[in-house]
Amino acid sequence: MSLNVAVRHQQGDFTLQADFACDPGLTALFGRSGAGKTTLVNLIAGLIWPQQGRIAIGDRVLVDTANGIFVPPHQRRIGYVFQEGRLFPHLTVRQNLLYGRWFNSRADKITLEQIVDLLGIAPLLSRRPGNLSGGEKQRVAIGRALLSRPELLLMDEPLAALDAARKDEILPYLERLRDDLALPIVYVSHAIPEVTRLADMVVLLSDGRVQAVGSMAELSSRLDLFPLLGRYEAGAVLAATIVRHDDAYGLTELRCTAGRLFIARSSRAVGETLRLRIRARDVTLSLDYPDRTSALNALYGIVTELKSDGGSQMEVKLDCNGDSLLARVTRLSAERLHLKPGAAVHAMIKTVALDGAGRKER
Repeated sequence: MSLNVAVRHQQGDFTLQADFACDPGLTALFGRSGAGKTTLVNLIAGLIWPQQGRIAIGDRVLVDTANGIFVPPHQRRIGYVFQEGRLFPHLTVRQNLLYGRWFNSRADKITLEQIVDLLGIAPLLSRRPGNLSGGEKQRVAIGRALLSRPELLLMDEPLAALDAARKDEILPYLERLRDDLALPIVYVSHAIPEVTRLADMVVLLSDGRVQAVGSMAELSSRLDLFPLLGRYEAGAVLAATIVRHDDAYGLTELRCTAGRLFIARSSRAVGETLRLRIRARDVTLSLDYPDRTSALNALYGIVTELKSDGGSQMEVKLDCNGDSLLARVTRLSAERLHLKPGAAVHAMIKTVALDGAGRKER
């Protein structure tokens, strides 16, 4: 069941205009603060009535301003998970979860036991929210939303209030939601690592407009989108398969279309495919093969595109046997290496710069 959105809405001086569709799986609304992500999610949820447009889940129309249709929020069959868990402090975890079932009158009810197992919250059932960590609260909030048996799950930066350790705790459960439920999930974020790991599709928003729609690999390889993705985090996304683990040196060997890569020892099994994010700032270019260097990862590539930042640096896009890779170098280095489209180079990547915790490919 797909979600289709085509809306236009103005709040003060800000105008949001968005048109996109997403299928079951996780679609990330990505953009900087003020891009319109939360406003768009609230329009889908029914917390705001758009001035113009149409929103539908499958054949069920939620909003159609041309025909005067506006389904109230409580009738939309949408689960909403906010930045904070918003749990009832006087109720136990079990009671908070069962509260979600009050909104579920459909025959195909999902069971409490299924949700408890999916989110790994069985040990928490008798506890109250005040005795839970931030990650545990969010898992319970997600469970409560799922027990309302929604046709769509909205998540508005659910990890924003968590520290790094709590984020690492909850990310595997978000992956399970994405992989195990045939449910469209709209996930708001401005964090590239989260989006890279979780998203099947990305809707890139800026100043209230949809600037691009596609996979993270597609969007991250476009030099024209660097200013919107954030220059510091800009880079390429590669799919790589685990070939072997080298326990003696604490490394994992990967194979991708571009070639062989090493990352720090991964807990994933041999044969699994990971999505890796390689930041442009962590790539160094050389005209010669770097056989006398500490860098373990060197990929051969052909320069396909260069783009100046208007200052001292340039972004260089490479074709590495079909995989796109990005490098950030100074303009001086680009001139010294005579970089131009068609030039052959070797891209060196520090092992520690590879995001080996990337999401599992399906």
